[in-house]
Amino acid sequence: MNLRVLKFTSSLISSFKKVSLGSQNYSKFLFSGNQIQRLKCATCIHTSGTHLGLMEFFDDKENWTVNEIRVGRAWKKEELRIKSNQDLHKLWFVLLKERNMLLTMEHEYNEKLELFPSPERIDKVKESMINLEEVVRERNKAYYMLETGETGERPGKVANNSLGMRYFYKCAEHILPPEKNRHWFAKRKLWYNRKEVKKFLLYYREKLFLEKRKARIRERNHVLQLLKRFPDTDMEALQDLYPNVDLARLKTWKKARGHWVPE
Repeated sequence: MNLRVLKFTSSLISSFKKVSLGSQNYSKFLFSGNQIQRLKCATCIHTSGTHLGLMEFFDDKENWTVNEIRVGRAWKKEELRIKSNQDLHKLWFVLLKERNMLLTMEHEYNEKLELFPSPERIDKVKESMINLEEVVRERNKAYYMLETGETGERPGKVANNSLGMRYFYKCAEHILPPEKNRHWFAKRKLWYNRKEVKKFLLYYREKLFLEKRKARIRERNHVLQLLKRFPDTDMEALQDLYPNVDLARLKTWKKARGHWVPE
């Protein structure tokens, strides 16, 4: 019995070795008792494109010596919303392969101390992937709102880290409750009640406040220059463009009058 099994196994291995994966006609094996029937089939093994192996991580050889590669723009959300879920699934893997190829080529150019041609391609692919994720999330939210009345998103809340700085925490399920989890308590050492941490938070919040104030002053001065150079500017359009600026107050300032005689 063991001899028959060994003979059958050896014949099976030899038959599989004869199958050429590089050809277009593949073989399908049907087992019925001790007989092996081999049928010609062209769609038994499904692959994507040509079999290039590790060369799929690299760009075409024609683009290796050029300094600039002309490409299109990123996918917009309006274009992705009209596509089906199956098309979005296929497009995701196309973008994923393109991103891996571009990152590989960028690393190779950096190793050879050469300039990577058209580096904006990476940004366009990442922007397309972010837009695709947002479109899929919109569909999931609509489906869950229709079925359960909830968004289906992972719940979260604003929490404080060990230094007292706020961040958005995404909730997750745990086996043990927090009061019985010693490992969680060991990592959850809160230091923001200490004197040194309070001083750090005071300086940190002052830095954030100064950055926001500088941004407001920069935006206000920019609007002043626009009013000075273009006194006949459409105020409604300008207010929509800069909603945080008080145009009625800025029009009374001397800096906004410019070198022209008022009527």
